[in-house]
Amino acid sequence: MKIMEYMKERFQNLEFIPSIYNQWGIGIHFCLGENIYQLKEKEELNLKRFQVVYEQITIIFNELFEQNDDIFLVTNMYKHKKEKCIRKLKVYQPFLKCKNQKCKNHLNQILVKTYPYPFEINKAEEYEMQQFSLLCKPRDLRVTELLKAASNEDFPLKPKFGGYSTDYPDVFFVNITKDNIFFIYDDRGCEVIALDFKRIRHLYEKYHDWVEEYKCM
Repeated sequence: MKIMEYMKERFQNLEFIPSIYNQWGIGIHFCLGENIYQLKEKEELNLKRFQVVYEQITIIFNELFEQNDDIFLVTNMYKHKKEKCIRKLKVYQPFLKCKNQKCKNHLNQILVKTYPYPFEINKAEEYEMQQFSLLCKPRDLRVTELLKAASNEDFPLKPKFGGYSTDYPDVFFVNITKDNIFFIYDDRGCEVIALDFKRIRHLYEKYHDWVEEYKCM
């Protein structure tokens, strides 16, 4: 199955661009970091905040995904049209657990499609979005590193996503076993959408203090 086939069947008309929460009628928008500021005095990074963020997104991920679920890992990379194609190895290879031939097989299964640049900027027509997708399972991925990289967008922290040239990549976790989608937009927050609110109600009830807003149709 390809990602767009799945989306047309289950999440029709949804686009993989921020914000998925605003595009869908069922979802939860979480605020991360518990109001701890990112910087200390003298502009030093407040690592306590980021540790809290990492813990929160790991908890949410583990509530949504089991190791044997079938998922799509979808990554948007943004580039100038004149620049060379972004190598998928830099997008995915550091975050795959597998080694040797198995890893090569996964990399060979990554699909890519090019779309118009989705954001409003000057000369937007000179840019484009390359969207990569890989059908895999959470057990195939270095999930902890992936989650951290997604939240480290605006700060000099590792791990970071590689291969980008214009904007930091956007990464979406699409659970096709449970029909939900998880997106971390940066250290400030993340979004979860689902076909049925019953599938994510437990998140709202258990982590209500983290909820910025929610929609349940």
